Amino acid sequence: MPAENTPGVGNLDDDDYPAYTMGRAAAVLGLTPAFLRAVGRAGLITPLRSEGGHRRYSRRQLRIAARARELVDQGTPVEAACRIVSLEDQLADAHRLNRDMRQKLDARGIDI
Repeated sequence: MPAENTPGVGNLDDDDYPAYTMGRAAAVLGLTPAFLRAVGRAGLITPLRSEGGHRRYSRRQLRIAARARELVDQGTPVEAACRIVSLEDQLADAHRLNRDMRQKLDARGIDI
């Protein structure tokens, strides 16, 4: 792996650090490696590849995959579940941006 991905104490708290192999990620989530590959093919998550070509997943990616699995378990096709999760993330980002902008405007005393 590249030097910046070398395990270290600081990386353990990083939600984006690719600490999980495919097998470990699947075991932690209670799903199959095939499901992780499917959400990868759908473009929902893109795992880092080690120098040996093995997929490595972050905790953030595991949460995203788990949410997609919830939707699939409710009967949603994988591709649709991936799209839904992607849109949920976009909406959450928009809400955060809106909140931040409102706080900045409030700090300047500007009413909307």
